[in-house]
Amino acid sequence: MRAARQAVDLLLRAENTWRFEDPQHGLSDQEWMVLRFLARANSFSRSPSALAQFVGTTRSAVSQLLKGLEAKGYVERRPSVEDKRSVSLRVTPQGDKMLTRDPIGPLVNAISALELGANNFRDALRDVLGRLGTNQHRHHADNCGECIFLSSASDPAKGKAQMEFTCRFFRSGINSAEMDLLCFKFEQRRLDRAGG
Repeated sequence: MRAARQAVDLLLRAENTWRFEDPQHGLSDQEWMVLRFLARANSFSRSPSALAQFVGTTRSAVSQLLKGLEAKGYVERRPSVEDKRSVSLRVTPQGDKMLTRDPIGPLVNAISALELGANNFRDALRDVLGRLGTNQHRHHADNCGECIFLSSASDPAKGKAQMEFTCRFFRSGINSAEMDLLCFKFEQRRLDRAGG
């Protein structure tokens, strides 16, 4: 239990890389969160309502954050291809350039250099979040590969090596480039804990 408590203390110290009071490179911590999410979000998740759900705030508050990022030239709104009444958000090339200065960059580099490996660290954190249960924390986003809504089927026309992926929630195909992107409708597959 002592090591677990120390690990939590260390995670709280690491939080300083993504939560801060003074702007970093001209952006607040919430503006950075918005920019990061939109850069990593799949096409289903680039809407103001998905963004509000991810950030854990109201659509009105997200609207203000988006206005600030749009004024700085980092984000733009476009009419949605699927629903002309809604908009799709995207990071501009200027926003991509700003992301190279992201305050969490050193944290990403430190995790990448871990001796135990970034994959093992990621999997351990995913396991911890799974054990906490979704009722104890706000909705989170993750990639399609870990989601209960992902289905795959071989496409005979493309051979066994090619797989076609579908999101059962959105009832839409997912291309391989989007498999690693974040989705706001993510639901973790239930792991069998009987073995350990």
